Amino acid sequence: MRVRRLLAAAVALPALVAAGLVPAALTTPASADDLAFEAAAAPPLHLVTLTGPGVAGYRGPLPDSSVRVAMLRQQDALLAAAGADDPTYRWTTTLNGFAARLTPAQAAVLRADPDVATVERDRVRPLAARTALARTAATGSPDLGRAGRRGGAGVVIGMVDSGLAPESPVFSGSHRLGRAAKDFRGACSVADAWPRERCDRKVVGAHWFVRGFGADAVRSGASLSPRDDSGHGTRLASIAAGNSDVTVRVGRREVGRFGGVAPQARLAVYKACWTAPDPRDDGCATSDLVAAVDRAVSEGVDVLSLAVGGDDRFDTLERALLGAAEADVVVVAAAGNDAATSYAAHPGPWVTTVGGAAGPQRRGRVVADGGPVLTGATSTPRAVGPTRVVRAIDVAAPSAGPGRARVCAPGSLDAAAVAGRVVVCERGGRVARVEKSRAVELADGAGMVLVNVRRGSTDADFHAVPTVHLDRRDGRALRRWLTANPEGRVALRPSGTAPAPDRVVPWSAGGDPSGGLVKPDVVAPGSGVLSAVPANSRAAAWDLTSGTSAATAYVAGLAAVLRHRHPTWSEAAVRSAIATTAARLDAPVLRAGAGRVQPDRAGRPGLVHLVRPGDYRAWLDSELDGELNTPSVLLGPGATTATRTVTNVTGRARYFSSRAVGFAGRVQVRPAAVRLGPGASATYTVTVLGPRRPDDGYVVWRGGSGTTTRVPVAVSGR
Repeated sequence: MRVRRLLAAAVALPALVAAGLVPAALTTPASADDLAFEAAAAPPLHLVTLTGPGVAGYRGPLPDSSVRVAMLRQQDALLAAAGADDPTYRWTTTLNGFAARLTPAQAAVLRADPDVATVERDRVRPLAARTALARTAATGSPDLGRAGRRGGAGVVIGMVDSGLAPESPVFSGSHRLGRAAKDFRGACSVADAWPRERCDRKVVGAHWFVRGFGADAVRSGASLSPRDDSGHGTRLASIAAGNSDVTVRVGRREVGRFGGVAPQARLAVYKACWTAPDPRDDGCATSDLVAAVDRAVSEGVDVLSLAVGGDDRFDTLERALLGAAEADVVVVAAAGNDAATSYAAHPGPWVTTVGGAAGPQRRGRVVADGGPVLTGATSTPRAVGPTRVVRAIDVAAPSAGPGRARVCAPGSLDAAAVAGRVVVCERGGRVARVEKSRAVELADGAGMVLVNVRRGSTDADFHAVPTVHLDRRDGRALRRWLTANPEGRVALRPSGTAPAPDRVVPWSAGGDPSGGLVKPDVVAPGSGVLSAVPANSRAAAWDLTSGTSAATAYVAGLAAVLRHRHPTWSEAAVRSAIATTAARLDAPVLRAGAGRVQPDRAGRPGLVHLVRPGDYRAWLDSELDGELNTPSVLLGPGATTATRTVTNVTGRARYFSSRAVGFAGRVQVRPAAVRLGPGASATYTVTVLGPRRPDDGYVVWRGGSGTTTRVPVAVSGR
């Protein structure tokens, strides 16, 4: 029936083209001439999704152009039947739908139509970063170990985020980028703050979407262009695909060299997230996000990065991401940072949902002459001292009280007493950590020891002077020593990088045990990840980023590396390889998924779990014959058995053996071994034996060539 309606509609193609109803891209970015509308008087914006797939998922006999025309006609008929005005957005690539302002009665008419799958109110979602929450930031340090990497040539990562500040050398088109992307069809939307030349060999596309958020709702000074207002998009783009071997300078100090995970990948920027006059209102309207996703897929991105929070519903955005996967785009999205209040966002099996893992930390020591040696966090590459050390409270400026001096508030220190000395500053007092070291620098101090006065993280921030950050216990020890040695001297010395702790950060959202799928799929570095920032946002052009957003960008870069290395792999194969080669963490499966991603192993998974075309949508519509072939298993109440299929991607005939590990109860995997030729597949079964209780563990397949494929399994309660 649906195909007959599409065929009937296709005859109107010439007339619709002549009338301008079939634009080259149906999710047209905003322009200065069409942004303003009477928001106060208008009914709320609703997102309407029609049944069936968009062009990306259509498998019928019609050409794409005819299918698009039929969708437009169907949308027009629904709008007319509801008496609604012209839509704000139309979508035809990832889904068949539109965003329109609807009264309650009009929304009810559309909900009752059998051709309508969902009608939902537009809403603003938060970005999945924690950079602004310094008081609760997790332990982290700059990761300078990717400077020499290559990879991602010819691959385009679509960044749906807050835009980009392209001036950083990490986005320069003059670096060794390798071959260009041959199938990308994107372009640049020109604006005052984004001239056409801002797009080059590195940044190959840029658009902006604000009709849902509202141009009249953005902060004064925000750029109605692809330019980044908050710095979030710039940070993530650099983590995912920043150029390699870029010098990192903080003030007058060179602290190392930087490279993104996929430094040769290209970037296409889709700005859909905005700053508001009140920072609590910052975020991304769902309608703008869907429009950005639809445009990115229509232009041919290979990987899609979406570091936006949300919930665990299959709403319009999740359906758009399904359409992206149906177009063979690797979709990577953030689990979210609200572990205490919500489950992991982006519940679809077509999305690699990424949680946050603790990152490695660069360590430093405070060495007291004749006293203790205390270890904390630092980003400084050079030693300081021995030199005199003073407590900030003892060197207050005449115009500042001891309370302000104790926390090294700006302008609170006496330069005559501080010059050439290391200053001990207390954390807190509503003074940012990096502002404390700036106060020491302005008073001509040689360095800073930042001490916690209560429980909290230690952070290797980029400081204005060499700094070591101590925890509460060591801070107390230093202050006691200073009391006994008021003329004491200390040295600050870097002492290398400590391995990342084997844990998920506490705020990273976990999976729903009744959700039917293991989420998050994987975790990646989500605390203290080095990134570029807009140069006008702070003195340095570099900062540390925390949140599942940083972890998402990391995995998006890894996906680009794999798409370059294995161009014939499908999106499902890439996502399976990333998950099944991850390193196990000491955390439940529904907190860590498959574990911490391992870029050096992801390219050799041995076996992958493939998904047949149409299976994602059949699963969503509860029409799938059998189980969805995900690289994970969640056995819900009453279920004792799951079946999956693996495919040999080693290129040679190999033996693979299986076993179940890590379970508290009895879990069996059969067969115990298989021999597979290149590209051949085998089906295996996971069975819970004995009494049913909450449990988790892994099915591990080991290949004759040394490959390991590890599949996480969670067993919920009765």
